[in-house]
Amino acid sequence: MKITLAHGSGGTSTGELIEQVFAKAYANPVLSRMEDSAVIPGASRIALTTDSFVVSPAFFPGGDLGRLAICGTVNDLLVSGAEPKYLTAGFILETGADTEDLEKIARSMAETAEEAGVMIVAGDTKVVEGKGEIFVNTAGVGFVAEGVDWRGPNCRPGDVIIVSGNLGDHHAAILSRRMGIENDILSDCAPLTDMVGALHRGGVAVRAARDVTRGGLATVLNELAAASGTRFLLEETLLPAAPAVRGLCGLLGLDPLYMGNEGKLAVVVAPEDAEKTVELLRASRYGENACRIGVVEAAEEPGVLLITELGGQRVIGPLFGEGLPRIC
Repeated sequence: MKITLAHGSGGTSTGELIEQVFAKAYANPVLSRMEDSAVIPGASRIALTTDSFVVSPAFFPGGDLGRLAICGTVNDLLVSGAEPKYLTAGFILETGADTEDLEKIARSMAETAEEAGVMIVAGDTKVVEGKGEIFVNTAGVGFVAEGVDWRGPNCRPGDVIIVSGNLGDHHAAILSRRMGIENDILSDCAPLTDMVGALHRGGVAVRAARDVTRGGLATVLNELAAASGTRFLLEETLLPAAPAVRGLCGLLGLDPLYMGNEGKLAVVVAPEDAEKTVELLRASRYGENACRIGVVEAAEEPGVLLITELGGQRVIGPLFGEGLPRIC
């Protein structure tokens, strides 16, 4: 069945689409009430985020639009120190979209939400004329425990910078599929739930954390450096990237520092917790390649400085322009 304008009318066709696709995929006591808003338990400190996902292609090696939508929203909550709890899902469907694709995306969202420990409690569907594409908007709510404060301004000289794994996997997978390049690169699209939970349980003194998405690690670290008025000093020889990704970068003139991930964590921790943090991440799901990559220094001008393999220094600025459209 193909999506038509009738599926966005609010009438019988809309009801059938909701019943056949979304209600079946996300069945839970809150959503099943089918009310105008979800009434859910709250907390004194709430983290709230929203994002839209327009990736092309919608299905790619290692993931799909549905998994990406859940991971992107859940991970934004996790790196703020929150425990994600509830999501909303809004779908914009172009006429001609295939309901089989929509069902696959909905099932993938449901499976990933279960893996991440969150519940989809509300949603919306709109249909517009178009070429058959599917877009997803998600919003997420999480609860932040008292005493948890993971923010950029907390970074201080002497802190250690750690990443949870290889850089650029998602970006490289999308680009390879789009360009028809044959390789074994898979997107790293994954929820950071297990890794962040391990940091909380381990009592790690986390200063700040970010998920490495659009703009890559270079942009993320520049934002943290600017927020804290410090300089982030990285060692090129410590930066992790898979051989296949490095090979693609060499072929196309790309830099893993500016390539997006969808399942990687950059975290700044107190120096006395650096070794424990790496161990905790490596023992967690999706964190087996975690490593320390640099330190935070005092500086008159905030920014990111890279010590190259030859011992030189290179200023690493944030991404300028658009490295690759629609990777998320």
